[in-house]
Amino acid sequence: MHQVVRPVRPHFSSGPCAKRPGWSTDVLKRAYVGRSHRSADGKERLAEVIDLTKTFLGLPDGYLCGIVPGSDTGAVEMALWSMLGPRGVDVFAWEAFGNDWVNDVVKELKLKDVRSFTAPYGKLPDLKQASKDRDVVFTWNGTTSGVCVPNGDWIADDRQGITICDATSAAFAMPIPWSKIDVGTFSWQKALGGEAQHGILILSPRAVERLESYTPPWPMPKLFRMTKGGKLARGIFEGETINTPSMLCVEDYYDALRWVNAVGGSWEMQSRCRRNLHTVQTWVDKSKWAAFLAEDAATRSCTSICLKVTDPWFTALDAKQQAAAIKSVTGKLEKDNIALDIGAYRDAPAGFRIWGGPTVDYEDIQAMLPWLDQAYEATKKEMTEPPKPEATA
Repeated sequence: MHQVVRPVRPHFSSGPCAKRPGWSTDVLKRAYVGRSHRSADGKERLAEVIDLTKTFLGLPDGYLCGIVPGSDTGAVEMALWSMLGPRGVDVFAWEAFGNDWVNDVVKELKLKDVRSFTAPYGKLPDLKQASKDRDVVFTWNGTTSGVCVPNGDWIADDRQGITICDATSAAFAMPIPWSKIDVGTFSWQKALGGEAQHGILILSPRAVERLESYTPPWPMPKLFRMTKGGKLARGIFEGETINTPSMLCVEDYYDALRWVNAVGGSWEMQSRCRRNLHTVQTWVDKSKWAAFLAEDAATRSCTSICLKVTDPWFTALDAKQQAAAIKSVTGKLEKDNIALDIGAYRDAPAGFRIWGGPTVDYEDIQAMLPWLDQAYEATKKEMTEPPKPEATA
């Protein structure tokens, strides 16, 4: 008799993401709860997670790393509002969050000299359009589209502008040439499965120079201020956070970093992501109804793995019916505790999104995919067959 295999951990959400293998609330017992984050113990823990982050990401000498409020979004907004203005700006977007940054630069900051390069879901804009004389804003990995930049070769080493990179679904999961990045942001709720609301902000020496030489003409909210008296507030990058952090969340992130060290560092993190993508690739190659949303294999994300439905039956449905079909499939999987939160992002094409970050074991993805097949076929049958007549007395 064939043995039914179920995922050990059905957590495939793209944020907050799966906790590390073996995680339990016991790891939080060391947390400095009920203590000031400005105490010697609190500041030491904050400084320690900053140092470990810098080490495992392989940041170049002179780069700074700080903990900021508002998750990755807060970190990106701090950079946009504090640094943009003295040069023209090129913004690249191909999914929901990249489009948010376009909107912020054009409609909120109201900068005049802005060029936006966009592409529909599944594709990447022409990155070669970036000018070395202008500031550049982009996401490394489009979390809602499953499309990522293939490398940093398109960023000039002799650039005059600064590069601002939203790397929230790429940090710790993909190789990032940090020397090409002047401002990098991410949230630890993504690749390392930490808790939400805390962001990481990385600055190069060139970014620090911009902060200390340029004062924006607009009012600056307190949470965005990184300078005082024209000089960088370096305490932010030494554990003196702008607002009060959750020491529970900090301890959870600290545990995740210790796990990274225990299993082999950043190389192992990236290797786990590649295995996860390969597992889905093997299934897609044989699938009769699904394909990757990312059209080019070179730009295919190994973390936010987005799938579209190619079955003619599905594509013939209207948008409302497609949404209902996807909801039916995901509902079946959640009911059986097979896969949680794998529906596509609300603004993305109808389909599925499987988180393949390093905290996910490929064996769980492998076990889940046959169930996805079954749930899809069951939904198709239910929506195709006419309703059975009601029994009469």
